[in-house]
Amino acid sequence: MKKTLAGFFLGLIFALSLTLFAGENPLYIASILFKSAFGSRYDLGLTLFYTTPLVFCGLSVAVAFHAGLFNIGAEGQLTMATLAATALGVALPSLSFPFAPLLALMVALLVGALWGFIAGWLKAVRGSHEVVVTIMLNFIAAGIASWFVLHVMPNPNSQNPESALVGSGYMLKDYDPIARFFPDTPVSMALIVAIMTAIGVWVLLWKTTFGFELRTVGYNPDAANRAGISEKNIKIIALCLAGALAGFVSLSEVMGSSGQFKIGFSADYGFVGIAVALLARNHPIGVIFAAFLMGALHKGASDLDLETTTITRDFSKIIQSLIILGVTSHGLWSWSNRRRKDK
Repeated sequence: MKKTLAGFFLGLIFALSLTLFAGENPLYIASILFKSAFGSRYDLGLTLFYTTPLVFCGLSVAVAFHAGLFNIGAEGQLTMATLAATALGVALPSLSFPFAPLLALMVALLVGALWGFIAGWLKAVRGSHEVVVTIMLNFIAAGIASWFVLHVMPNPNSQNPESALVGSGYMLKDYDPIARFFPDTPVSMALIVAIMTAIGVWVLLWKTTFGFELRTVGYNPDAANRAGISEKNIKIIALCLAGALAGFVSLSEVMGSSGQFKIGFSADYGFVGIAVALLARNHPIGVIFAAFLMGALHKGASDLDLETTTITRDFSKIIQSLIILGVTSHGLWSWSNRRRKDK
């Protein structure tokens, strides 16, 4: 824990120091980031809104990592899941609350799991590399979503690339205490679901037989095979679970806020989820805090375009990268210390 915090502050300080080369005061940049992320209830609400999908995507990547897999397909999985939830809401608009959002969420999780299953089956049965497969599936998902939104269920009342609205019974806002506490923001009770899901994943991984088998396959596949654990089945199930976890994003995006599918709605949640998992060292509870940090950076950087002349919102990606390097650098030090002892 101490090494993680030290690496975090080291990466943050180094990233802010880079603003000196652009003629900016690092402390001023830090104050902008903090004020924009936490300066008001509205700002905090947006920060928590960005945090919610990052928790789900961070869990998706972390579960795959524990099985020895690198899931770069969370972006495609959340896209297909959100599209499925929207399609159900558009096709069956008369369903009422709470059955409607529950059914839409179940459909989204199944579709997300199916998208993960494709990569898992190809990895386990055909020996295809999951990184290549999931990247290609991301592009396929983006193409399917674009075609569906523009040609099958477009919004007749808008020129924007977005779908028609789902039925009112699918929306959580009228029954959502989180939305009422943060008025005029898209944050919803999906945040609570994200936290509960993270706790559930922790229980699954460390308190169940399946979790032990999954981690065994990830840490030592040979030992798992000798113990009678099916490596193929575990990897398929792991990517199905990863896809379902990414599919939870539909809860915050469709039922929790917009009520429709908007092309480009994801701020690279699936890819930032990789950073979240790495920052949290693939620990489900750590994912919550890492996602909150990344969400705060994403929201805080949105005001850099307005408050500075040389630093833009893209600077948040530099901060994220350097923080991850700082947190993971302890591995290099540990390795170098072992080399010295061996000599």
